[in-house]
Amino acid sequence: MSDAPPDRLSTDPRSPFHDAALLERGVGVRFKGVEKTNVEEYCVSEGWVRLAAGNARDRFGNPMTVKLKGAVEPYFRVPADTAE
Repeated sequence: MSDAPPDRLSTDPRSPFHDAALLERGVGVRFKGVEKTNVEEYCVSEGWVRLAAGNARDRFGNPMTVKLKGAVEPYFRVPADTAE
């Protein structure tokens, strides 16, 4: 694995941008300089994040999300040398 997170990543297993190995390693996201813990998906090149909107769920049981635009800075919480 590289030391830089991917340009786009999703926590939804149905998404083509889902990568379980990277998510197990731990990816953190800073949005506009603030640490966000409820990020469902992000895209660095397009400059947006999709955040869970509280505890609301859609009719399929998936979290309701809000798409916000701004500076996105993903990072790994665990360095590559200490990961498995």
